[in-house]
Amino acid sequence: MARTIVITGGTRGIGSALARERLRRGDAVVAVARDAALGRRFVEEGGDRAGFIAADLSTVAGTREVAAELADRHPVIDALVLGAHSMRPGRHVTAEGLEATFALYYLSRHVLLHALAEPLTRADRAVTINLSGAGMTAGRIHWDDLQLTRGYSATKANLQAGRANDLLGVAFAEEHPGISTVAYNPGFVDTRPYTGMARPYRALAELAAAVAAAAPERAATALSALIDEPPPGPFAARKRRGSGNRPIDTTGPTYDPGTARRLDAATRDLLAGLDAVSR
Repeated sequence: MARTIVITGGTRGIGSALARERLRRGDAVVAVARDAALGRRFVEEGGDRAGFIAADLSTVAGTREVAAELADRHPVIDALVLGAHSMRPGRHVTAEGLEATFALYYLSRHVLLHALAEPLTRADRAVTINLSGAGMTAGRIHWDDLQLTRGYSATKANLQAGRANDLLGVAFAEEHPGISTVAYNPGFVDTRPYTGMARPYRALAELAAAVAAAAPERAATALSALIDEPPPGPFAARKRRGSGNRPIDTTGPTYDPGTARRLDAATRDLLAGLDAVSR
């Protein structure tokens, strides 16, 4: 039976490979991404079951517009794959005044998950898959400075957002136990070119990718398996191993429910503050 799959970051790298694989399997796929030219190509090549929404997910307003459009077009969503991400060498601030990595890599995913909970709940066996560094212990939430106004580094920002995504899954699953929520670490995947990285690091990353990284198609095969057979229970974490997946222990502090609730509350306060400013 054909399903509706929504993929953010669905025109490049793993997202693109997954989108094409699911189309080959007969699903309807909606790619959400910034690059309209790549989106048009995806629709032209994918046919009637391929859809595209051009969006800037680095803003809450833009993310909410996408969520509203998706919910309007698709009353039932079977799988939501959150993969939009962009590496930046320095600190950038969005139009809404938020640190860009936090806004895109974490906050947009929080907004989309909660905004699309209703169409996901209508599916027979819905699954959400959040691509991040699931299972890593490096990095932490900087509770007193979520926007990293002090001592910023790209590594620090990405690690914080990664840990936030782990906690996001725990909190969301607690609120929506009928939806299978998966924190997913795809491992090292060749998603060249690394256009957002500073030049010396970009060259090293692209060399390493050419030598050691898995092809996006291989990662897409592992992701497809989770769409076809979500893990049991409301929340799970997985890491790609070859073309398959292995479980990640979710009993440690990385997935602490109390910390997850604390971050969820802080995120909702942040969103409420943005809404107050925009009125």
